[in-house]
Amino acid sequence: MTEYAHEGLRVVVVGATGNVGTSVVEALGAEPRVSSVLGIARRLPSWRPAKTVWARCDVGDNRENVTADLARLFEGSDAVVHLAWLFQPTHNPAVTWRTNVLGSLRVFEAAALASVPALVYASSVGAYSPGPKDRPVDESWPTHGWPGAAYTREKAYVERCLDVFERDHPDMRVVRMRPGFLFKRESAAQQRRLFAGPLLPGSLIRPGLPPVVPDLPGLRFQALHSADAAAAYAAAVLHPVRGAFNLAAEPSLGAPELAQVLGARIVPVPRATVRAALAGAWRLHLVPASPGLFDTVLQLAVHGAGPEHEVRRRHHLFERRQRKVLLFGDRDRPCLPSSGRLGDRRAHACRARHRCPGGGRADPRQPRRSHPAHGSRIASRIELVVATTRSWKC
Repeated sequence: MTEYAHEGLRVVVVGATGNVGTSVVEALGAEPRVSSVLGIARRLPSWRPAKTVWARCDVGDNRENVTADLARLFEGSDAVVHLAWLFQPTHNPAVTWRTNVLGSLRVFEAAALASVPALVYASSVGAYSPGPKDRPVDESWPTHGWPGAAYTREKAYVERCLDVFERDHPDMRVVRMRPGFLFKRESAAQQRRLFAGPLLPGSLIRPGLPPVVPDLPGLRFQALHSADAAAAYAAAVLHPVRGAFNLAAEPSLGAPELAQVLGARIVPVPRATVRAALAGAWRLHLVPASPGLFDTVLQLAVHGAGPEHEVRRRHHLFERRQRKVLLFGDRDRPCLPSSGRLGDRRAHACRARHRCPGGGRADPRQPRRSHPAHGSRIASRIELVVATTRSWKC
């Protein structure tokens, strides 16, 4: 496989301030072959990563000139990485549709107008049709989603739109990443709020406190550190690959693994009971996660690599310590970079709790404290890049 020979790639990241976006920006900024990164977000952050400048644009805005604005921002770039996606509000799917579907179509059209050579799109395991839990499916598994949740409907719909886009723009290299659940310690609190809502304090789910973990039929999913996913996104930018790629770590996670992490015992619980309780809480706006999302998780296929990507099964093991850090956060790097006035207030509160010197993250001038999984994560990240790029074919 031939890599790009020229130096100084200019990369645009749409949705650059989220859980995955911040990791992708860092990964690209650390890559010598990348000369500049343009991060596009709805709200400009105070964070200043290497080689990165910021631009404000909301892909879900209904203004007629959003596509033209994006095309101007994309001009002269070597690749566009599209990560922008809304999970909430689940009570108003028209809002998420406007950003997730219509916004994605604007990004695709703008990339074509600007003649961008490569488009890397963040799809998801949620785009897959329901599948088995006892064996992994590869990238050829149907991507019809699950009709009961807006998230999976939108991911599947965008996959169909991208099929047409690829057919109409054969000269553009299109890569679809289909990751499992993505976590990192900086976004642990944010992700708890995203799925469990603000009424669940993090102190209630620290290791050793929850006495039981429900053993639900079908509860088995896959996760990956956001930094490892970002390394794969960077590799997709730098190497002339195209097509769909699954991203997940092994082993998959179910009730036994979660109970081990939480120091809890497993208790079988009827699926209907949990769903009814969740549905009631969701209707009362007590939790943001809809019962449709609950159904989706229980039906997600366990996904792996196709035969030509077999080497990518060597993703790092999701060690117990690593899972703890990702699920509960860590005082080392407690929160994501702030953006906007609301983000600044959250960052201020975060700094007060954790004595963080500024910007919602640890002072880069100070040595970063490490934990037992840190070295293995760095090594696994390097292994992921090598394994992924060696297995990808043009």
